[in-house]
Amino acid sequence: MASPMRSLLADPDRYLQSFRLFLERSTEHQSMQEFVERQLPDVIASIGDGKSTINVLSVGGGAGEMDLQILSKIRARYPGATINNDVIEPSADQIAKYKERVAQASNLENVNFTWHKETAYEYESRMKAEKKTKKWDFIHMIQMLYYVKDVPATIRYFHSLLASQAKLLIILVSGKSGWETLWKKYGSSFPLEDLCSYVSSGDLPRMLDSAGLKYQLYELPSHMDITSCFIEGDKDGELLLDFLTETLDFAQTAPPELKRQLMEELRKPGCSELRDGKVFFNNNLGVIVIEP
Repeated sequence: MASPMRSLLADPDRYLQSFRLFLERSTEHQSMQEFVERQLPDVIASIGDGKSTINVLSVGGGAGEMDLQILSKIRARYPGATINNDVIEPSADQIAKYKERVAQASNLENVNFTWHKETAYEYESRMKAEKKTKKWDFIHMIQMLYYVKDVPATIRYFHSLLASQAKLLIILVSGKSGWETLWKKYGSSFPLEDLCSYVSSGDLPRMLDSAGLKYQLYELPSHMDITSCFIEGDKDGELLLDFLTETLDFAQTAPPELKRQLMEELRKPGCSELRDGKVFFNNNLGVIVIEP
């Protein structure tokens, strides 16, 4: 009998709801913000040397929260330069939120924004069809490589667009995170339907080494409070379970044995730690900075 489990991505509204709850319950953005504050200034230290214009490409920019923080660091490092910031983002809803954010921000003089409502692959196909090879001084791909069909090819393409002093920044879940443990054990049981692939920072060195690319790796500690997942019938807990398994209504549609095993796994040290009666999922991130 076919499983009634369906991919969470089949219901964009519920996906967004679960994603927002994930951001609320996790230290994901705080971890990235800390990286932007502490380490990004060194990463971008020479991307704009001698340039009056700096070209930045955001691949999968979402609603722009991290993008604007990155731009503020580039502006601080190169106060006189004009920044052209292009954003590739397939969701009209996310682009609308991004534009609202830009409209409310006060420190964006000298920054020009262009939004492309398309996937990374659609952007690449269009650029190749138009025979355009614009070079970029900084490209970033934050939490988006899960949604491309061919990860090595996507990295190779965007790496080929780097100018001489440029950097390509990738952020993914860490190979040492609870996500990696879940995916390895249960990924084949979840109904991904080709909408998403499991890739972590642990998978990248092999791809980058075989392409002969130079890079640096950083590990960012992060966690998510998943205590509510263990409260039967808790609506937030069910939403978080959907997010963790990429499955629509996992609590209702998963076979009982799979659900039992997964709930057990989520409590184990490979996935989470118990502190003060709460369960904190290991949401560590990996940052990869690739040289031209």
